[in-house]
Amino acid sequence: MLKKLNEISIGEVMTDDVITVEPSEDVVFAFEKLMKHRISALPVIEDDELVGIVTASDLGHNLILDNYELGTTVGEVMVKDVATVEPSETLADAIEKMNEYADDGIINQLVVVKDGKMMGIISDGDIIRALRDI
Repeated sequence: MLKKLNEISIGEVMTDDVITVEPSEDVVFAFEKLMKHRISALPVIEDDELVGIVTASDLGHNLILDNYELGTTVGEVMVKDVATVEPSETLADAIEKMNEYADDGIINQLVVVKDGKMMGIISDGDIIRALRDI
């Protein structure tokens, strides 16, 4: 199976119609967007440039614990060091980076960039669906 993972490019399985958020968005509205679309992360885009990412688990956890003040924006809480891959890399590369960039365990998504521009996102779900189809 490892050989197959090295043969499938990220560009073949990534989601290219990515739902994003701006840094000025209120964290409550960003979390609502995540829940409405049933997604786990929102890349943060400003002036067509990737500047960060927020996840459902981070926002949800902090909202439940009431850690945000009224009016807290995505830009104040986003992760700025975004784990990325290129569309030409393989699923094996994506899995390796998901493991490598995680502080504890594994991260669930990587933003796909090419020449500094966001092209899409690949999640653990995208990888699982690709494996199902092998």
